[in-house]
Amino acid sequence: MTATNADRTPLRAIVALTPIAGSILFPLVVPLLMVRVSIGAGVMAAVLIGSLWFVAMLRTAEMPGHS
Repeated sequence: MTATNADRTPLRAIVALTPIAGSILFPLVVPLLMVRVSIGAGVMAAVLIGSLWFVAMLRTAEMPGHS
């Protein structure tokens, strides 16, 4: 069973936006939490955002020969 180009369009958008979203979200949220809440909250956000971003990047990775 092969997927058509129309089926892959939403996935391609997610694949393209995942690195951009993480690289923008991480440096905005972590320092703001460190200044406004506490350093511990900033560190916890860094760990959570970093982990979720890493998992999202792995899940949406396009590997040659794997469909």
